[in-house]
Amino acid sequence: MKEITLKLQGKIKRLTNDTFKFDERVGEGWFSAVYFLKTKKIAERHKADNIITMQFFQKKHAVLCGTDEVIALIKTFAEKPEELEIYSLKDGDKIAPFETVLTIKGHYQQFGFLEGVIDGILARRTSVATNVYEVVKAAKSSGVEKPVIFMGDRDDHFTQQAGDGYAAFIGGSQAQATHAMNEWWGKKGMGTMPHALIQLFEGDVVEATKAYQETFPDDELMALVDYNNDVITDSLKVAREFGDKLKGVRVDTSKTLVDQYFFRNPEVLGTFDPRGINPTLLFALRKALDEEGFQHVKIVVSGGFDAKRIEEYEKLGAPVDIYGVGSSLLKIHIGFTGDNVLLNGKPEAKTGRIYRPNPRLEKIEFDD
Repeated sequence: MKEITLKLQGKIKRLTNDTFKFDERVGEGWFSAVYFLKTKKIAERHKADNIITMQFFQKKHAVLCGTDEVIALIKTFAEKPEELEIYSLKDGDKIAPFETVLTIKGHYQQFGFLEGVIDGILARRTSVATNVYEVVKAAKSSGVEKPVIFMGDRDDHFTQQAGDGYAAFIGGSQAQATHAMNEWWGKKGMGTMPHALIQLFEGDVVEATKAYQETFPDDELMALVDYNNDVITDSLKVAREFGDKLKGVRVDTSKTLVDQYFFRNPEVLGTFDPRGINPTLLFALRKALDEEGFQHVKIVVSGGFDAKRIEEYEKLGAPVDIYGVGSSLLKIHIGFTGDNVLLNGKPEAKTGRIYRPNPRLEKIEFDD
């Protein structure tokens, strides 16, 4: 049973290294900035008895993620972690600019070398969670909640998929492209067909879809229809062939192309950019499917979508049922800072930084 299940059942409070599986070299300082390692040695030699309080914050309205991972990191690699006093918010908490999300109290040499690693975990996880949250919010802005598929596998190094998938889950996406993205939170990856499958059948979308159905008969049948840059023609072909068995069509038209529909209907041009996916094309696709009795066929769009674009589509009432989103969700735009703000219980920090207590923080017990 995955730890996330135990957490959701209330049997554990936080995920542990059983989920995260840290690189053991963290404890050797391999991933820490060298000046932290040098400060650790100086503290051991000259200021071993000092007690410092370190606090972490960022500067935007955001959805916090990475706290379980950070706490597991401290418990795994800090020296005598049971002696540390840790307070933290939770993954999924909404946070404000400059709000303290985590404090650690103890001897600097016990944990100070982990400062940069902690900042990095919180920055990446919170950025992804916040990006996904904004996209999910945009996708239901019309009043109808529409699924968002997290398709970030090709936009970053594969080793980041498990953590990014968990952050996406915290942000509100429960459909993800790879099994690795689901590793920390329990489901399997989902997906239908890439352009490569249609290429194997020389551009014949119907034959490619037949092969898919024969090979994966238990899957919901979803056809990719932009391979030939004629989404309406190919959507109708697969709809006529598969009828009620066809659950949806996915449009992934490149933003450098203009679909063949516009060359057949030039009178609709002149007031918008016809390249790539656009609401006019989707309205025409929905109309064509409905007129032939295929109202049940859903329209899935992917390629270049972010929260702003989705919100625009929703305001227009564009007939989209599911959004596939990738690169925009992985932009790291939230940076965290760890500051030493108390020395032996008294204020002591760089100019401009002060101790900011936060009543929302919960104490972390070492036995959790």
